[in-house]
Amino acid sequence: MDFDVVIVGGGPAGLAAAIRLRQLAAEHEKNFTVCVVEKGSEIGAHILSGAVIDPIALDELIPDWKDKGAPMGEAVTENRHWVLSEAGKISLPHFLLPPLMGNKGCYTLSLGNLCRWMAEQAEGMGVEIFPGFAAAEVLYQEDGSVKGIATGDMGLNKDGTPGPNHQPGVELHAKYTFFAEGVRGSLSEAVMARFGLRDGAQPQTYGIGIKELWDVDPTKHKPGTVIHSQGWPLGDTVGGGFIYHQEGGQVAIGFVVALDYRNPYLSPFDEMQRFKTHPAIRPLLEGGRRVAYGARAINEGGLQSIPKLVFPGGALIGCSAGFVNVPRIKGTHNAMKTGMLAAEAAFRAIRVGRDGGDELTDYPETFRSSWAYKDLKRVRNARPALAKFGITLGSLYSGLDMWLNNIGLGFLVPWTFGHHADHDALLKADHCRPIDYPKPDGEVTFDKLSSVSLSATNHEEGQPTHLRLKDAAVPVDVNLALYDGPEQRFCPTGVYEFVEDGEGEGGPKRLQINAQNCVHCKTCDIKDKTQNIVWVTPEGGGGPNYPNM
Repeated sequence: MDFDVVIVGGGPAGLAAAIRLRQLAAEHEKNFTVCVVEKGSEIGAHILSGAVIDPIALDELIPDWKDKGAPMGEAVTENRHWVLSEAGKISLPHFLLPPLMGNKGCYTLSLGNLCRWMAEQAEGMGVEIFPGFAAAEVLYQEDGSVKGIATGDMGLNKDGTPGPNHQPGVELHAKYTFFAEGVRGSLSEAVMARFGLRDGAQPQTYGIGIKELWDVDPTKHKPGTVIHSQGWPLGDTVGGGFIYHQEGGQVAIGFVVALDYRNPYLSPFDEMQRFKTHPAIRPLLEGGRRVAYGARAINEGGLQSIPKLVFPGGALIGCSAGFVNVPRIKGTHNAMKTGMLAAEAAFRAIRVGRDGGDELTDYPETFRSSWAYKDLKRVRNARPALAKFGITLGSLYSGLDMWLNNIGLGFLVPWTFGHHADHDALLKADHCRPIDYPKPDGEVTFDKLSSVSLSATNHEEGQPTHLRLKDAAVPVDVNLALYDGPEQRFCPTGVYEFVEDGEGEGGPKRLQINAQNCVHCKTCDIKDKTQNIVWVTPEGGGGPNYPNM
């Protein structure tokens, strides 16, 4: 199947790009074909975000979004920032925080529902959207340029051979292919490696965000209230919590742990559960009901970790490249803007007769002159300062740096701090202290398996595992022997566990991979110390089915 542009991923960036392409086609009365492939069972099924959204990009893309019924949830009415200790909290006065950390004019909502609405707008404009089809392979022309993608086969046996219900994948060819897979997209990573797009950029660094939706007691619900926290329970690890009072009597509560943590005994899932027991938080949840659960990695590298955005035949947009503003805890606006800029560059190229296969150099140039670039430049040192100076001094430095940039004195801090790869930070187990996490109470705190059930994750039985090991011996011989098997803790859904290999206790162990539990968060692909785990796309439609995350 041939298109002008093929977009891999039906998230905010991919859908914004598709809509912008069709808008331009209509303005210039040009026949222009656009296709979006999405591995989730439907648009929004794999979308997970806090989310508090700055509507600046949506205002540009669809100015009358209010009239068209965009599901933007609740306008933010109150913004709080807590510094937690084990038994109490300090609420920082709003005037002390850099203005960019405020949420005036923003909305708290379900990003999945917004994407579903955007997909409806795109289809109404003539965009072809194929949910349930996982882009599994990048296709190349003879000259080495990208010519499109191939979707994965369906109905394969465990060993990769065709089963009785086998359906081969489909090739989608395009003049330009956009990769909008989100954080640590498998094809995006392959393209970056093939074309050396990360040469000269700092390593990307990440966090793992774990989120729950709760129906709370109506007397405790305060629509539009947004709370962010730092401090307890993490100690010297970067991270913090969020509590968003959303529409419909629901509260989104979550916890983010930076994946450059050092202690292999740390469990992001258990830190999230412990966070909910804080005396300022537990009363909000008591008497309520947890209705959804999920997890997703988050780009934290910022401006200096953005790779080269274009290559022969396509571009990286959204979180495939990494445009999250970490101190604002927002990336959707930048993801959408980059999708729109790439769309405009592709349309200009095709309109003047270019047949694809070249680089859309207009895209990175317009990005550098956009508000999205400025949004990231002024906060570029905030996240690496925490790793460089520690939590306390790093927070003070970050605040000062952002204030100087806010009042036009950014020239006083011309430097840019660097990053290190997250997996390199992990220390050996004998250098660290085990963490004693309390057992779940079944009321406010829960175990991993009961949590996974709320993600509605599912993978077709019998298909080849999408979590592969480069060397099957490494998990036991290296990870378990030296680091006490951190994969059994960094995974938020219990995919990895070490079990007895044979009969009798105390014998040799092996790594068991429960791929059925995977919610596609990509933490294993990022944090595995030996980089031995390789995440590839499973059959289309597999994974979580988030209703309104």
